[in-house]
Amino acid sequence: MSQQASPIQALQQQRLLLELEYQTEKETFRKQTEEMGVQRKVKRGDAWYPLKVDKSYYNSLNQLAVEVIRTSDQEIEHTFEFGKTVMFFSCEDNKIKYLPFTATVSYVDGDRMVCIIPNNGYLVTLQNTQNLGVQLSFDETSYRLMMEALDRAIKGKSRLGYLRDLFYTHQKAETFVFPPMHFPYLNQTQEDAVNMVLRAKDVAIVHGPPGTGKTTTLVEAIRETLMRESQVLVCAQSNMAVDWISEKLVDRGINVLRIGNPTRVNDKMLSFTYERRFEAHPDYPHLWAIRKAIRELRAHRKRGDEKFHQKLESLKGRATELEIRINNELFGEARVIACTLVGAANRLLDGQKYGTLFIDEAAQALEAACWIPIRRVSRVILAGDHCQLPPTVKSIAALKAGLDKTLMERIVEMKPEVVTLLKMQYRMNDDIMRFSSNYFYDGQVESAPNVKYRGILDLDVAMEWVNPSENSEYSEYSDKSFKETFIGESFGRINKDEAELTLNTLQQYFERISKQRLLDERIDVGIISPYRAQVQYLRRLLMKREFFKPFRRQISINTVDGFQGQERDIIVLSMVRSNDDGQIGFLRDLRRMNVAITRARMKVIILGDVATLTRHPFYRQLWQYIQSLSNA
Repeated sequence: MSQQASPIQALQQQRLLLELEYQTEKETFRKQTEEMGVQRKVKRGDAWYPLKVDKSYYNSLNQLAVEVIRTSDQEIEHTFEFGKTVMFFSCEDNKIKYLPFTATVSYVDGDRMVCIIPNNGYLVTLQNTQNLGVQLSFDETSYRLMMEALDRAIKGKSRLGYLRDLFYTHQKAETFVFPPMHFPYLNQTQEDAVNMVLRAKDVAIVHGPPGTGKTTTLVEAIRETLMRESQVLVCAQSNMAVDWISEKLVDRGINVLRIGNPTRVNDKMLSFTYERRFEAHPDYPHLWAIRKAIRELRAHRKRGDEKFHQKLESLKGRATELEIRINNELFGEARVIACTLVGAANRLLDGQKYGTLFIDEAAQALEAACWIPIRRVSRVILAGDHCQLPPTVKSIAALKAGLDKTLMERIVEMKPEVVTLLKMQYRMNDDIMRFSSNYFYDGQVESAPNVKYRGILDLDVAMEWVNPSENSEYSEYSDKSFKETFIGESFGRINKDEAELTLNTLQQYFERISKQRLLDERIDVGIISPYRAQVQYLRRLLMKREFFKPFRRQISINTVDGFQGQERDIIVLSMVRSNDDGQIGFLRDLRRMNVAITRARMKVIILGDVATLTRHPFYRQLWQYIQSLSNA
């Protein structure tokens, strides 16, 4: 028998790698915090400064909340969202001084953010601090919860131990046997996937390439599971992915209870959050009155009041009783409990057990995070695509040792029989899809007839590659080198000449389509660059260009990660890399390119230095493929 690590050894190894990642990220954070000026943090979207403190109040969960408003740089996209840890600071003469506590983001909407702070004393400190700002803090909590989850899986007995051993060995997963069910609005592979989910006793995987209706399939599988179980747990790596699936379930009339606040703050999304439902409960005003009485009793405590503790305990007892009653009703009515993977450690779920856990976007989650909710369930359904974005790992050593290998990838390798590949895509022109299908999915993905020939202009070629160095022959570009430059560790690279050319190329394409048609048909565009510096530079350029003014709402510019799960009519890619050594850095992660190209419905325009990029076999193949389209 070959020497293969036991499941327990493999998880112990993973815990060491996670520890390494934790130390690396903590150190990077410390360095950035100490060395990076406030303005750089603000530009990166990791800080708001200056800040105005608005109202403070106790929220429905009896936490002290304070509302802050950013008063400048409101155009900059920021990275604050529910659940993230933040630190407040004051800034004088460009010297940052941190306040002695951390807070948690409860809610962000535009330029307003609500933070939960530990106590009243800190509120006074906040209100009296001049030149106040807030920045993201290092997230200790997620790491602690992931480590604890791995420890539990390592020691796991009964069901948890069984699943651990199953996922790490070639042992056959168990299934139920029953004839296939038919779903008239699903295609054949989607129907197969739902049947596979229903038959799984232990585990099933829905592998959904871009545009193949993974969410539709998953929602159907959840609905069918709810015909057999009273409640299921639905998780994903990011708040955005949890919102997305929750919204689709609510649209199908399913009662969802969302633990944590959504990233898009609108009434529809908020209406199924735990906090909003808690406030709306008929017993809530009574509970609020008791909590208020507790706060007043503490504030006006008299010396020598012997009955103080008795009164306090009596009020606290009544409050707890009401809280438990409200919680039992909310959890009793809900059919789906939805939260992030880390959110599954919330104390509200203490003691809860579920038959089935659905993990969406499972290929983007670190394995350790998946073990947080797995302990609460007896079977696991994973959906995602390991040929798209991987989890983010900052430590090069941990990455090389395999920390980015996800639970989904592991099970796909160990148990191909539990995987269903969705094979019909409904998003892209066939020429765009075909390259991705051949390279990443063994040519198995096909285009639905109604999108196969999607296009904007007659006789248009669906994919185009503009080589900037060829443009330097034209007089208007003769003074440009189109070479990349390197700026700062955390921002990476930029190619200003290529950015100009990117917007010129888009402008020419827009002129061919015509202004009227662009506006009437609301044709939308995604400009993607793998480098943050290029994204920010392109955003600034776009704001200055008079030509694009009428179309600003139809154009979004972001990194590949920023476009995950989205689609646009036209995608323009600015590749940035252009040097004499053929260095392409993290463009070697081809999964990112798969995501970038497959965001497009009808047209992809790539701007990239052919000489630099095509030294890599993938880009050479892509270049040849695009040439063959225009010569066809």
